[in-house]
Parts: sequence; structure tokens; C-alpha cells
Amino acid sequence: MADAITEAPPSPVPTVDTRPHGNPFVALAIVLVAAFMILLDISIVNVAIPSIQRDIHATFSQVQWVIAGYALAYGVLLITGGRLGDIVGRKRMFILGVAGFTVASALCGLSQSGLQLVAFRVLQGLMASMMYPQIFSIITIAFPPARRPLALGLLGGVIGLATITGPLLGGILIQLNIANLDWRPIFLINVPVGTAAVIAAALYLQESRPAAAPKLDIPGVLIASAGLLLLTFPLVEGRDAGWPWWAYAMLAGSVVVMIGFFVYERRREAQGKDPLMVSRLFHHRSFVVGLLVFLVFFSGLPATFLTLSLFLQIGLGFSALKSGLTLIPFAVGSGLFSGLSIRLVPRLGRKVLNAGAALASLGILGTIFTIHQVGPGLNGTELIPALFVAGAGLGLMVAPSLNFIIAAIEPRDIGSASGVLTTVQQVGAALGIAIIGVIYFGLLSSNADSIADSLSQQMAQDLQQKGVPAPIANQVGNGFKACFKDRAKESDPTVVPSSCQPPQAAPPGASQAPPQVGQVIQATIADYANRGRAQDFTDTIQRSLLYNAGVFGLTFVLLFFLPSPKRPPPLVPGAGH
Repeated sequence: MADAITEAPPSPVPTVDTRPHGNPFVALAIVLVAAFMILLDISIVNVAIPSIQRDIHATFSQVQWVIAGYALAYGVLLITGGRLGDIVGRKRMFILGVAGFTVASALCGLSQSGLQLVAFRVLQGLMASMMYPQIFSIITIAFPPARRPLALGLLGGVIGLATITGPLLGGILIQLNIANLDWRPIFLINVPVGTAAVIAAALYLQESRPAAAPKLDIPGVLIASAGLLLLTFPLVEGRDAGWPWWAYAMLAGSVVVMIGFFVYERRREAQGKDPLMVSRLFHHRSFVVGLLVFLVFFSGLPATFLTLSLFLQIGLGFSALKSGLTLIPFAVGSGLFSGLSIRLVPRLGRKVLNAGAALASLGILGTIFTIHQVGPGLNGTELIPALFVAGAGLGLMVAPSLNFIIAAIEPRDIGSASGVLTTVQQVGAALGIAIIGVIYFGLLSSNADSIADSLSQQMAQDLQQKGVPAPIANQVGNGFKACFKDRAKESDPTVVPSSCQPPQAAPPGASQAPPQVGQVIQATIADYANRGRAQDFTDTIQRSLLYNAGVFGLTFVLLFFLPSPKRPPPLVPGAGH
């Protein structure tokens, strides 16, 4: 295996206008702004779900597709988007993608129904998949090899920050309620940012593409898209559908289709035709190991923030803004150590990545310990040290990792490589969310049984001490137990289980009860429901976060197989960098 995957020496291939012009950091700033905008929109919608449902009467299914539609469209066509940049030009595809994303964002913000919003979110994802792979190529062209690690480190930092700041920014925008627009500014804010990025890109970015532009492999596009759709769709929708047979059938079918895709691509290359994904990418051990590292690490990162957001907002009743503010230490740690990692890598090499993965795992373990010690009374400030350590690990790991992964990739293949790398990242995120969904919601349901049994008995006794007749108190306690268990098992939070409906017949002794008994019962039920929900989520988050800590620990081990990048070869006159 070690002989089959080796570092292939790069062969210079002429490209069109690849020599850096002007200040490369101007180009870097343009692509980083666009990257942050697109990655932010993956998570920013989560905090707006209640507002969207209330304003445009979107169904729960439609709201799910507002999130899933973007992720599916974005993940399925990333490889195609990278290859199109090699064919028609990276600058041209970047501008097209950002412009289309900006228009789609405006349409999302102006949507009048759930169906419209779903359609425009899918359009957003399609445009993002056309733009994002060009970023790697543009950085490769704009920066000479000696300065490229700094640029890739900054890009890695942006990836990490965008992943975790979506809920915070979304919560702030909704809290501000700009011009009484409620949730719409989370999309409309992209319009001025995207417009500025398009203008700046047209003025300051240079065009680049291989001199012998490859042709688009249309059959490869169709096969790869079908395989990725078969893979990502059940990962996104399987849990909410109860993991029916078709979810497993699609996952199995995706394996068959992707094997067929690789066989087809190898045969196409053997015939001297341009493939969608060049096989020589997998001759580089750094790229192969890097793909596995990204798959594993990003299966834990978004899943971490999904579970923490659910715990803080639903379990503890935090507002969207307070939940976002609670996670700020993670963002601060990530930002500070992203910059520090760029300076440490030249001296410590791959050890920086290992330290990052180790800190990320320790930070999550610290979060578990803190929640266990404080319990449901957590107010958020207690998590500052643990979340800061976890964020520091993210900054050390993600920021410099790109330079290790794509250091040996030739400029002519960078578009294809970036598409594959980002696709694997998205698949990892979808896989992690699917796995944590099964773990998290399964634990919520199983924990609810014991919690409901205990609280229902306490509630009946409490009500009797407050003067409620015993028959009524016992019936209320039993009804609370059934309702609490059924709500914990319900995948759609907007559905009220039948067990939670008011009883049709009054219990014995109700006619002799004082009028204020009803108010006492309602207040007691609300109090116990909040206590039970907080306890259920507190117990669940501690156990489910062990998955995230384990994933980051596995990343730590995998990084030992990632080779350090070799010193860049001398420039060849007339060739690209």
C-alpha cells in the first residue's frame, strides 16, 4: 500500500497568465470574503427556523428542506464546479458563482412561501458549488510557493470561523429585527457583500486556466452527481424519515455508482480523454490521507455545534442570541490560534496539526465535564475555558492543514483537487450529522422514560401538597408522563402528540375542586416540563459529545500518516507555479 501511494513529482504544465500580478493579498481578501459568506449560509439558517415558520407559514418539512436543499445542491456538484473552473477559467467561474449566489440570496430574502424559499436555497447551493472550488486555484496562482502556506492557513481559519459563527450572526440579525424584516436579513445581508465581491473580483483577480483546456466529461458529471446524491440524500433525510428501507438502499447504491464512476474515469483517461477527476490526484499520499482526515474531522465539527445549539436553545431555553454568545469562546480560540499556527508550522511542522486535534478532543471532554458538574443550571459562562480550548484546537488543525494536503498537487489539477476535497468535507459533515442525530435523539427518547417516571410521581405529590385532590393529582401526573415520553420521541417538534391534548372527561372530584386549582396545575406542569426537558438534554449532551471527542481523537491518530510537504521545486521559465 505504501508503494502504491507515493509522492509523485510535479510536472510543469503551461497555464494561461499564471504569474502573480499586483498585491496577492487583495485577491486573497476577495476570495476569503466570498468563502466566508457561502460557508456561513450552511449554518446561519438553523436559528431562524421558528421565525420562518411563523412568518411565511412554512411546514416543518419545508423548513427541513431549506437546510437540506442547500447542503445537497452544494455537495453534489462541487467536483463538477472545480473542473469547470479548469475548463472556462477560474476567475470567470468565481464571478459567475458569486453573482448567482448573490441573486439567489436576494430571492431567498424576498420569498413569500416555504416552497419558494426551498427552491431558492437549492439555487444558492448550486451557485456555491460553482464558486467555492475556484478559491484554491486562485490562491495557488496569486501566491508564489514560498508564501502559499500563509494564504492557505488564512483560508483554513476562515473555514473554521464560518463553520461556528453562523448561529451567532443569525441570532444577532434576528434579535435586531432590522426594518422589521425578522429572519430575512440573514439572506439579504449577502446582497451588498456579494455585489462588492463581484466588482472587486472583476477588477483585481487574474484569469487562469490550463493552456490546453480540458473538455467537460458530461457522462462523468452525471455519474458522479448521481452517486453523491444517493449518498448525501439519505444522510440528510434518513433520520427524520425514520431510516426507512430506501435510505439503506440509496446508501448501498451510492457505493455501486461511485465504484462505477472510478472505473469509468480510469478507462476515460486510458483512452486519452479528459476525465472529471484525474486519477493522478490519488498518487499523492498527502492528498489521500488528507481526504480521510477531512472526512473524519468534519464528521465531528458541525455535529458538535448542532448538539450544543439544541442543548442550549431547546434544553436550557436560551435565546438564539444567548446561544450564539455562549459559543463565542470557541470562535475566539479558533481565530487566535489560526494565526498562531501559521507561525508555528515552519518550526514544528505536522506536530501543530496533531496538537490541534488533541486540543479539540480535550476541549470537548472538558465541555462534558463542565456540564456534568454544573447540571441543568448552566448559564453559559462556565463553558468558556473548555470551549476556548476546543476552538484553539480547531484553529491549529484546520488552518494549516490545507497546505499539507494540496502541497504536491500541480496547478493544472488544483480545480479538480479542490472539488474533491470540499466534497469529502461536505460528505463528512452530512455523515457526522446523521450519526449524531441517531445518537442524540435516541438518547433523548430513552432518557425521557426514566425522567418522566420520576417527575410524574413528584408532580402528583407536589400537587396534593398544593391542595389539589388526589384523584386529579394522580391523573395529571400520569398524563404528564405519557406526554413527556411521546414528545421526546416525536421527530417533528411542531406536532402535538395526542397524549398531550387536554382530557375529554374531568377526573373524579374535579367538580368539588376550588377554581384556582386549574391555575396551580398549569403552573406546575410548566415547571416540571422545563425541569424534565433540561435534565433530559443535560444527560443526553454529555453522552453524545463522547462521539465528537472520539472523532477528534481519531483525527489525531490519522495525522501521523500525513507527510510533511516537500520544499517547492524551482520555477520553470514559461510554466505556472
